[in-house]
Amino acid sequence: MKKLSDILYKVNLLELSGTTDIAISDICFDSRKVKAGCLFVAVSGTVTDGHQFINTAIELGAVAIVFENLSELKKTDVTYIKVGDSALALAIMAENFYDNPSEKIKVVAVTGTNGKTTVATLLYNLFSSLGYKCGLLSTIENRIAGEVIVASHTTPDAIQLSELMHRMWKSGCSHCFMEASSHAIHQQRLAAIRLAGAVFTNLSHDHLDYHKTFKEYINAKKKLFDQLPADAFALVNADDKRGAVMLQNTRASKHTYSITGMGDFRLRIAETSFQGMLLILDGEELYTMLVGNFNAYNLLAIYGTAMLLGEQKLQVLTALSKLKPAEGRFDYVISMQQKIMGIVDYAHTPDALEKVLLTIRKVRTGNEQLITVVGCGGDRDITKRPLMAKAASELSDRIILTSDNPRSEDPHAILEQMRQGIPPLKAGKVLTIHDRKEAIRTAVSLAEKGDIILIAGKGHEKYQEIKGVKYPFDDKEVLLDVFKQMDK
Repeated sequence: MKKLSDILYKVNLLELSGTTDIAISDICFDSRKVKAGCLFVAVSGTVTDGHQFINTAIELGAVAIVFENLSELKKTDVTYIKVGDSALALAIMAENFYDNPSEKIKVVAVTGTNGKTTVATLLYNLFSSLGYKCGLLSTIENRIAGEVIVASHTTPDAIQLSELMHRMWKSGCSHCFMEASSHAIHQQRLAAIRLAGAVFTNLSHDHLDYHKTFKEYINAKKKLFDQLPADAFALVNADDKRGAVMLQNTRASKHTYSITGMGDFRLRIAETSFQGMLLILDGEELYTMLVGNFNAYNLLAIYGTAMLLGEQKLQVLTALSKLKPAEGRFDYVISMQQKIMGIVDYAHTPDALEKVLLTIRKVRTGNEQLITVVGCGGDRDITKRPLMAKAASELSDRIILTSDNPRSEDPHAILEQMRQGIPPLKAGKVLTIHDRKEAIRTAVSLAEKGDIILIAGKGHEKYQEIKGVKYPFDDKEVLLDVFKQMDK
């Protein structure tokens, strides 16, 4: 329980009707979760408008309402608070309700189109290996000092964020590493979180179904850096042309990392294979189990972050050499008999898919056949679908287009949109198999000894979402089962 007056600290109030000298049991923006003594925040969402459920919330026991616009009559036994931005107010109030946990631990947010999960997860693993208790908020899972909590979104809602960080602080965590999605930044979920630093990985085509224009997508990412306090750090990829944009208006100390140009943190790839890379990082040799240029950038971002958080160089380099890839990120297995390599990767944007395929081409001897199995999710950015297929067709020997998470869409229509990106001269090497399990089986049957199969798009996911139902499905598990059957 906390006093409403304390919860409203730093919230810009436009109007107040009723008393703030009341106890609040919880904060909700979903009317279905309202209980007696609750504060209900009416937020205008992308699908529904919380203002429509104000009366429902009151009937369920809400004693205070935060809103932007109110059409119904006010009730005398309820406190009404008008604000200019309910989403922003929600973020501030959530922090106040949970005693501002982000001020008590060092929170680092990682944003960008690709690499967020790897960088955040490996930062968590790195700092845990250095002896710190840490928290992790990621696409794959959330962690509090080793305890695993299932993740439903890339970035939790504002209330969940503060509640999870409060639990981290209570558990003795000193650091929290989190992914910051463009949706979450735009929706003000991080607006009240005090960040020790923010990392920008890269920017490419994604989420235009939500942001509508690439400029708006860039601005959403940039907002994270604009909101940083003066005592925080901003670390950006200088080899991405949007890196400089992120730093334009930030008050934080500005830092860069680079492989091809100038940067505060730099490395060179000396050797690379499917087993890992030999890097020259900050003048020191470092062997890593991670593969590919994109992972070299990820490691550089992790190293730079550790240095900016005050860690010792040699300890960090030693710990970096022991890090393993995040689940579903260039995650490979090899069949026993035929030595066929199967790679499972989360690549679900044209840029990410291209980078993974280029990494494979760079490391392969040239004699192997590269077969790519790929699809695109439904109810998401449709403009990237032909681009994904085009990238696969240009960098693979064979392509199998298949269903990803069609969600509410017709998978046949999604695949037809993907086929639009296949150049006519490449059409002969493309198969379309709607059933994802059958597509993986077919890829293995087409492969010969030593060939490489890339299964892209779902990575760590353990389900396939079709018409609102999540069916159990794991790309790596399916691949391993097919390999076992083949090796019998």
